[in-house]
Amino acid sequence: MASGRPVGGGSGGGAKKSIAGGGAGGRAGKKSVAGGAAGGRAGKAVSHRKGAPAGSGGYGKRRLEGRGPTPPAEERTGHPKARAKARAERVAAPRPPAQIAGIPMRTSRSAKGDTDEVIVGRNPVVEVLRSKVPAKSLVVALGMDYDDRVDEAIRLATRLEIPIREAQRHELDRVTSGAVHQGLALVVPPYEYADPADILAAAIEAGPAGLIVALDGITDPHNLGAIVRSAAAFGAQGVVVPERRSASMTATAWKTSAGAAARIPVSRATNLTRTLKSYAAAGLVVVGLEGEAELVLDDFADAAEPLVLVIGAEGKGLSRLVSEACDVLLRIPMSGVVESLNASVATAVVLAEIARRRRTG
Repeated sequence: MASGRPVGGGSGGGAKKSIAGGGAGGRAGKKSVAGGAAGGRAGKAVSHRKGAPAGSGGYGKRRLEGRGPTPPAEERTGHPKARAKARAERVAAPRPPAQIAGIPMRTSRSAKGDTDEVIVGRNPVVEVLRSKVPAKSLVVALGMDYDDRVDEAIRLATRLEIPIREAQRHELDRVTSGAVHQGLALVVPPYEYADPADILAAAIEAGPAGLIVALDGITDPHNLGAIVRSAAAFGAQGVVVPERRSASMTATAWKTSAGAAARIPVSRATNLTRTLKSYAAAGLVVVGLEGEAELVLDDFADAAEPLVLVIGAEGKGLSRLVSEACDVLLRIPMSGVVESLNASVATAVVLAEIARRRRTG
């Protein structure tokens, strides 16, 4: 029948449902299967586009992963607290000693004679140079006003063959930690201490004239320098100081000794008590100066023997262990108006009396 409904894919009206591979004509079915005719509407089930997977919002899988908890403000790059923390760490970080023209950076820690010492200021520098303290270099600031003290410092340094160097004033300010240097700085090397055994050998070689001065708790470099001066004046073979809790042979001590430090050796003992016992075992009489001792200097009968004179700090006296290591304890007779003498003065009094006894036999 001519008017009948077509069974195949005709050119007439499209069926409501179409099957893949249908004709090109007619309206596409509401539901299509992949791979259908070119004229049909594209299916929504599958996409052939390349790129981010469906449901990613345009970002890759790694971008969708969580970043963890928010770090503290001090750890966030660019945060004001992070910058403040970085500045604090830079300030607290240890820095190597800066050196300008051979000057080590001044620190608040005590050098104990193991590092170069820097003397600053025009008067102190001139006084140290006058005392002929060994020095490594004299540093002069560029552009400063010259006066008689600067001229004398340069003249003395030239005479003593001490190298003279120049530096900018701001460089001197930095390496001296803002000290009032007045344009002058003198670099003094560490003192070269003798060995306690060498001083003992010199005292034994001197025979009856053997004399060693040992110090217990002398912390003032002026006292140390004055005692070294007295020891050299009265014929001692050396001075012994402990490594700890004692003044060192700094430029101040050297200057106070008035050059005597160049003529008599000074030694540092790791253990003063043990050193004194070794001196006693070698035949020297260890004599301790003690304000409360029963024996007075006038009645001391062993002045002609080889001696080790031990001096304690003013007021404190000898420590217990050092006192126990002494063979004899004696005191200087006084009228009673003054309780004690300065350590350097007391040393000079006793050494002068020992020298007098030895001269008179």
